[in-house]
Amino acid sequence: MSPELKIYTDGASRGNPGPASAAYVITKKDGGVLKEGSEFLGNTTNNRAEYKAVIKALEMAENYTDGKVRVFSDSNLLVRQLQGEWKVKSENIRPLFKKVKELTKNFDSVSFSHRNREHEMISRADALCNKELNRR
Repeated sequence: MSPELKIYTDGASRGNPGPASAAYVITKKDGGVLKEGSEFLGNTTNNRAEYKAVIKALEMAENYTDGKVRVFSDSNLLVRQLQGEWKVKSENIRPLFKKVKELTKNFDSVSFSHRNREHEMISRADALCNKELNRR
């Protein structure tokens, strides 16, 4: 049986658009951290950074499971769009949305849920984003 994973993501942009980063924390179902990472994205918007974080996390998650994945983000826009509740109106976001949908096909199931930024693992991803930006 493939293990269930939980993924916590965050994207940050200082200036929106401005210097941006994306980060993720991948945990086992019991909460133990399997992998975390961050990436500097150059100048982009916060929404693009949020999507890039999910893309990077799903690409990394393929190394650990092909089963159930639960993705959590503090971006209401990202979650609502990926749940199909809100339309993707931005031409800049549409290719990233399609990439996420394409990556979800590599797993038995993928769900997207909103978590407040105070959530322990969302805060951890946020700290990784800020650490990445502070290096620049």
